[in-house]
Amino acid sequence: MSGIKINTVFNIDLVFEIAPFPRRLLAYLIDFSIMIAYMFSMKYLLYKAMGLSFKENVGLDILIVSFPMLMYSLISEVLLNGQTLGKKLMSLRVISLDGGEPTLGQYILRWITKFFEWPFLFGYVLLDAEMLAAYIFFTGFLGISVVIIIAVAQKSQRLGDFAANTVVVNAKTNLNVSDTIFVDVGSANYKVAFPQVMRLSDNDINTINTVLAKSRKRNDIELSNRIAAKIKDVLQIQSDLYSIDFLEKLLEDYNYLATKTD
Repeated sequence: MSGIKINTVFNIDLVFEIAPFPRRLLAYLIDFSIMIAYMFSMKYLLYKAMGLSFKENVGLDILIVSFPMLMYSLISEVLLNGQTLGKKLMSLRVISLDGGEPTLGQYILRWITKFFEWPFLFGYVLLDAEMLAAYIFFTGFLGISVVIIIAVAQKSQRLGDFAANTVVVNAKTNLNVSDTIFVDVGSANYKVAFPQVMRLSDNDINTINTVLAKSRKRNDIELSNRIAAKIKDVLQIQSDLYSIDFLEKLLEDYNYLATKTD
């Protein structure tokens, strides 16, 4: 499998396995099939089971059928930390090229290109089976063009990935730990050791979480030592904790202070 080296905000190189092309294609087909099934099901419910008139309920059709399909990938990736249902089944995930979880802005940039790749916004104009078949074919054709771009791009990126500075990687190499910056402190008497951590951004904390996960997975003490030393230097922190314990404490402090501030 080809890999990609990502230099994080702490100048620590992380190596991720680029999503294998066959699994990326299968994930696409799964998501495509889910939306097609949703479209047929909702149109049957509205115009067959409920007997509604399409001409009198175009707005309802847009709201119930087209809008959820249009928002599917954006909402899925935001809520599932970089995964749609297809990506989750294929163990793929979207990450930022700085090594952390993408920001909401990056997810939106990836999603905007869906207007050209999967034009589901216009699904409400299709009624009969022939037009639906033509619509599915047209959308699938655009999907093929996306697949071609992914196949020839150096980092297997689609247009949305180029715009958002993201890439899809193999999620199987990730640890079975929280994929977000949230750490449950779980104590009313929690003591903050490093208040300086609030000088870091969410992106920095995401990177620390990613590095910590990879360090545990590979038992790579050197990796955790390097980022711990970098953080201590940036934040002017003195600590005798082992590097992994230090990083874990930073995450706990950050979550405690962020929650308290909120």
